[in-house]
Parts: sequence; C-alpha cells; structure tokens
Amino acid sequence: MKVVDGQRTRPLSATSRYDATPPLRRGALLVTASLAALGGAIIPAAAVPALWRLWQLYAMLFGALAAVEIVAVIAVLGWPTRKTARFAALTAAASLALWVVSRPLGLLTRFDPWQPADTVAGFTDYVAAALQVIALFGLLAVARRRAHPRPSTLRRVSAWIVLFPVLLLVLATGTAGAVAAGDGVTGTNASTLLDGASSTVEYCRPSGIPLAMDVYQPRTSATPAPVVLSLHGGGLVLGNRRPTGPGALLDGPKFTAVRDALTASGVAVASIDYRLAPAAPWPAPLADAQCAVRFLTANATALHLDPARIGAWGIGTGGTLAELLGTAPAFGTGQYGGVPGKVRAVAAVSAPADFTDFTGLDPVTRASILLALGRAPATLRAASPLTYAGPGAPPTLIADGGRKADDYANRLRTAGVAVTTGGSAEVTGFLVTALR
Repeated sequence: MKVVDGQRTRPLSATSRYDATPPLRRGALLVTASLAALGGAIIPAAAVPALWRLWQLYAMLFGALAAVEIVAVIAVLGWPTRKTARFAALTAAASLALWVVSRPLGLLTRFDPWQPADTVAGFTDYVAAALQVIALFGLLAVARRRAHPRPSTLRRVSAWIVLFPVLLLVLATGTAGAVAAGDGVTGTNASTLLDGASSTVEYCRPSGIPLAMDVYQPRTSATPAPVVLSLHGGGLVLGNRRPTGPGALLDGPKFTAVRDALTASGVAVASIDYRLAPAAPWPAPLADAQCAVRFLTANATALHLDPARIGAWGIGTGGTLAELLGTAPAFGTGQYGGVPGKVRAVAAVSAPADFTDFTGLDPVTRASILLALGRAPATLRAASPLTYAGPGAPPTLIADGGRKADDYANRLRTAGVAVTTGGSAEVTGFLVTALR
C-alpha cells in the first residue's frame, strides 16, 4: 500500500501493469465480423473433398487454412481480446490473399482450385472473398478501437440495429455459399470407364477440371438409341446437371418430366455440368457443350447410342446453348478435336436469342447478363444465337418465346430452316420425331 497526496492506493498487479485495457465485449461488430470469417472459411472447407479428388496438395492447403481460421473465430468469440481479434484478422487476410493469388492472378497453374466450389454457382468463390473482406476490416476495427467496459444501453442497441442487416446478409450468403460449395460431396463420382456399369461419366476435362455427364438410357433399346443432350438453365452462372439439390432449383422438375418422357419413347438423355461464369468466362459454357457432343459421337458404341441422331434441348440460357450448338462455329477444339460436333435437332424453351440489346431489360436481368458475359460487344455478339442464324441449322423448336426469339425464328425460316414454335409441352414430341 502506498500513500500518494494523502490517498492510499493499491499497487498494480503484474498483469495490469502491462495491459490496463479490459477485454473486448462481444458487440455487434465483433459478432458480425467473426461470422463473416466463419462463412468465408466454411465455403472452401466444404469443397475440400471434391478438391481432394483432383489434387491433394491444393486440398490440404485450403483445408489447413480454413481450419486455422475456424479456430481463430472460436478464439475471438470465446476470449474477445485485441490479440485474438488481430489473430482472426490475420487468418482472414491470409485466406483473402490465397483467393487473390489463385483466382484474379491465376498463379496456381495446375488448375483453378476454386472450380470445385463453383459447380452450382459460378460466383461462390467471390462470395467467400467478400465475406473475408468484411471479416478483415471488421476485426481490424475491433482490434483498434478503445474498449468500453460499460457502454451505454443506447450505444449497444444502436450498434445492433445498424449492423443487423449486415449480419443477416453474412449469415445468408455464408450458408448459401457453403451449401453450393458442398454440393459436389454427395452423389456419384464421374467415371472415366465407359463400361455400362456407371451412368455418370467424365466427358471432358478442360483446364484440368473434370466435367460430369449423367446418361439415362431408354427403357427399351435393342438397337443404338438416339440421344438428347440436356443443358440446364441458370443464366450461365447457376445450376448443374442434377435433377435434385441446390443446382436443380430453377428447372429440375421440368428436366425430370422431359427426361422421363424421352426415355419412355426410346430416346436416351445425357445431362451435363458445364463451367459457370464468372469463374469460367465465355465461351467456356459453349465449348463444354460442344465437347459433350463430340464425346457422345466418339463414344457412341460404348454408350449404346446412335452418333447420327444427337439432339439438344434446354431451358433459359440452356436453350440458348442448345441453339448455339446448332448454328455457332466450334469454340476451341479441346478433346475429341477431330470428331464432328453438330446436332440433328434443337429444342429451346424460354431461351434468349440476343444479348447485344439491353433496351427494356429490368435491372436484375441486365446485371445477370453482365455478370455472365461482361460488357465487351464482341462477347455479347458471340453468345447470341441471333448472330449465327442462317442456312445449315438443324430443325428447331422455339417454345415459350424468349428475348428476340421471334427474330431468331424468322431468320431461320428465311434461311430455309424448319422452325416450330409452341409451348414446352411439345418438346418431347418434337425431339422424338426429329431424331427418328
């Protein structure tokens, strides 16, 4: 006990001499930043099993960094101090740096390690990066600000009110990103063996990324069957080949109905995954679809299919890809380069035929086009079936309209192509007749 100016004071403890700052409170900013870091870590962690099947080194790198960040989040929430906040901010910065190195800079050259996370939504890795940015700046702000041992009730309530929408956004995007990234964990793995034992096969491997195809054989097929290539919709940024799960939310039931009707009519169906934008820029989706047609042609005997009777159909931008298969030139040879890649019939449902004219588009549609294709006029023209409408196109069904679909149909008719217009209920009958 010491006497200073007539006042008795207690000596400082060893701890308080060096750290007079009280522990941080679990306020709105700390909780929001911590949950953002948690979501940013869980998204790549959910894709680690799929990444492991491609290359274990990348899987261990992503898995280890995600595990360290999860531990850091637990530490900062359990023991909220400036030290733990700085540690969590450091892990968020490291995860963000890994994303920058692997995606914008493309320095991990073996293949893009984020592709397994982008099989349902092509921007899943961007969601993870955005969460890491929120976590980094939030945790740095928490670590730098002065702690308030007893902040007023008004201060605490105001902070929660201001940050509550951000917290909800963080929770929603983190959960959706983790579900999308983990979709590849379940289901049958694609096989490279075409022995009839597996209905899921790997049809192409662009840039080291294996792409899967589900082959549904007709119920009765004594002879090689015609086959329809099914292309899912989703604006080129969402969806996958599966009839159920998060990738089938847009057109899964419609695909199932057409698939069952075709197989009952003696026509096989091949449903594929293709690389999604913005993770894989145009023309990756079309190059993958063309590679799928060449795969079906080259492996028709092993798959018990007729290579001379291949059709294509899709909903939305899946229909746009189907139209491009019938009219557009080959975008890169890739695998099976010497094999023909044309289709005999096309059915497009609600498929936009032109992306060059934004007149009258609502902001959401405009934003989705820019996200998928960018702003370059050459790319927008290259992705528009209207650009290639002319002689040589196969018989085409244009169902339920679509942007500039009437213009596309008129140009095909002027070029002497057989065009049918109608509704989605006519898809099965049209394809069965066209592939006889």
